[in-house]
Amino acid sequence: MKPNRILIVEDDPHIRRFVRTALEAEDFTVFEADNVGRALIEAGSRQPELFIVDLGLPDRDGRELVTELRAWSSAPVIILSARDREEDKVAALDAGADDYLVKPFGVPELLARVRAQLRRSAVNGGQDPSAQVRFGEVWVDLAAREVKRGVEAVHLTPIEYRLLAALIKGHGRVMTHHQLLMAVWGRTPPAATTTCASTWAICARSSKPTRPSRSTC
Repeated sequence: MKPNRILIVEDDPHIRRFVRTALEAEDFTVFEADNVGRALIEAGSRQPELFIVDLGLPDRDGRELVTELRAWSSAPVIILSARDREEDKVAALDAGADDYLVKPFGVPELLARVRAQLRRSAVNGGQDPSAQVRFGEVWVDLAAREVKRGVEAVHLTPIEYRLLAALIKGHGRVMTHHQLLMAVWGRTPPAATTTCASTWAICARSSKPTRPSRSTC
């Protein structure tokens, strides 16, 4: 059986090395990232089965990373942070994290939480049952981040893909404008026209060429 792949997202190199050493001693395959941008690249290419994420990252808040991951991945996320306020824990869990461990931490507890999350993921099949969606000629694989129209691959920008994934995840549910913006950007973007531009781009690539009106946007 292949060892589980784990991505550590932590900007402190000492903590990153410490956690990596502990995980590799348990035969996990470990990858590293020191910011959100790099983490998204590693997540897409490595397809880890569990994430360990710090909140205080240099380019963006770790909660934004969790929000983006939840648009396409059901892999467990453990937050490892020095923030110990209840509101920080609640916000991270509401963003999609599965567990929260406060620094400083003990290695046995971290490993126990990792094993527990991987067991839970294995029981659930390790994959979101709605990871593959088809509507008309369009097929979306949320786990692999692939979109096809017929046999042709559809190339979307990161914003376009996150918007499409958020709409798929929210199918059948009422989503407020704020919830949609948080799902796509992790925060309110500087201009609402960004939403319209992305929506138009996705509609142009869809099986039905009808684009939304400006009033719809």
